[in-house]
Amino acid sequence: MPTEPTPAKATPTEPTPTEPRTTRAADAPQDQGAMPHRHVMLVYFGLLFAMLMATLDSSIVATALPTVVGDLGGLSSIGWVSAAYILASSAVMPLAGKLGDLLGRKQVFVVATVVFLAGSAACGAAQTMGQLIAFRVLQGVGAGGVMAAMFALTGDLFGPRERAKYQGYSAGVFALSAVGGPIAGGFFADHVTWRWVFYVNLPIGAIALTLVALYLRSARRPERPTIDYLGMLLLSGALVSFVLLSNWAGAKYAWGSAVIVGLAVGGVVLLAGWLVVERSAAEPVIPLGLFRDSTFDICNVVAFVGGLTGFGLVFFLPLYLQISAGASATNSGLLLLPMMLGLMLASFGVGGAVAKSGRYKWYPVASMLVSGIAAFLMSTMTADTSRFLSGLYMFLLGVGAGLSQQVVVVAVQNAAPPADMGAATSTVTFSRMLGTSFGVSIFATVLTDRLTREIPKYVPGEAARGLIGSGGTSPQALRQLPDDVRHGLAQAYAHALSPVFLIAGFVLVAGLVASVFLKDITLEQRGWGAEEPPETPNATARPAPQSS
Repeated sequence: MPTEPTPAKATPTEPTPTEPRTTRAADAPQDQGAMPHRHVMLVYFGLLFAMLMATLDSSIVATALPTVVGDLGGLSSIGWVSAAYILASSAVMPLAGKLGDLLGRKQVFVVATVVFLAGSAACGAAQTMGQLIAFRVLQGVGAGGVMAAMFALTGDLFGPRERAKYQGYSAGVFALSAVGGPIAGGFFADHVTWRWVFYVNLPIGAIALTLVALYLRSARRPERPTIDYLGMLLLSGALVSFVLLSNWAGAKYAWGSAVIVGLAVGGVVLLAGWLVVERSAAEPVIPLGLFRDSTFDICNVVAFVGGLTGFGLVFFLPLYLQISAGASATNSGLLLLPMMLGLMLASFGVGGAVAKSGRYKWYPVASMLVSGIAAFLMSTMTADTSRFLSGLYMFLLGVGAGLSQQVVVVAVQNAAPPADMGAATSTVTFSRMLGTSFGVSIFATVLTDRLTREIPKYVPGEAARGLIGSGGTSPQALRQLPDDVRHGLAQAYAHALSPVFLIAGFVLVAGLVASVFLKDITLEQRGWGAEEPPETPNATARPAPQSS
């Protein structure tokens, strides 16, 4: 799709003379000629199908895992079925964003979708747990490329104001996959076969691939771009180290263990090496000049905080609902619907408001404020809190997440030079994913530590020692416990989760302070999604982003 010509006036994100940059193929328009509005919308629907496919696979597997283990064995490796996918997609995303800038986003999208579909077919045909994990890595590589190209292509398809509206629809698809994934996984496992958890991607991906391949115009690159292989290798190593650190610390290994310390040190060393290499790279993976723009920096902070708190807490709300509130596993998923509803309503509302006014500054501020209020309210929940109140608090948390989820992407795309839009977009998306991983790890450590103190307070006698550190708190095991033990355990979990929500609230206060300093910029209005095509002879031109 078309990208903006390089503005004549330098923006804060452009590289300085101290960082040499060569003339890039990416400076040429992504696509040639005006696209009819109908084709624009067909491509966008293809991108939505791709997002549904990629995000669905991060949640659909969870409820089918017991059936998978029963068929393939390998119980000790069960955690890697999800971790391999998340690790691969997280590490690939920033690299795919840069490759899209250099080689063309359509090309990256098509290749990534084919890789994802090949991985899906292979996962469905896996005969051992080792094969399944290996094919999940392949799937994750494709998913990272799909997500990076999808967000950047949405930025190409629509003008700055319209991006907020259409990114809001993307957030709705994300919420749909988060809720529908576990339900669909359970259905396939119970009524068809767990293999359809992966085969279901094939028709969805085929639709996405067909629409984008047929209707998205792509320009031929006038020259062979320079690819920063060393920078990509160093950044990939650093990202893998940090993602493993965030997933293992406090869960599989103690925070002070040699493995965790080694990952931390290794990640820092690799990151430092990457920074040194990028200063002289002709085509840095993430141009360091982007970090000179406060909009880029603040949006990454807001995305990280939003992922750490909003999506990080999602992993712990089912524990409260099942153990403290007494809901079944199925009902606990349904009780999360208020949060997803709040997210969708806020995303759609903010998207329309930004498209109309062109202003976005105060939505991230409101996001941090509303999410912080929700987190502090959730810290007051006990085993006796009504379903209405807990649902209201979760609704507020969803609203808070929806107020900024797509806005930070739009703000970064507006601030970045056109040729670096893919790198900038994938960076802020990765920041949210990394925040989610760290949130889960940190909150799990806090919860585990608090449970060792709270269970003896509320569970009588010898039963407390048997429950601390045991696996006897599954919904099935809870039903087998005596009433007094079950009630005490419910109270213990409610009190142990309270500091988790409280910590999230204080992190959101820090995010609120950072978001206040976001620049107040008016977005341009005209874009490719408009009914009327651009009036200029070169239809790929769009007004340069404003800066302040």
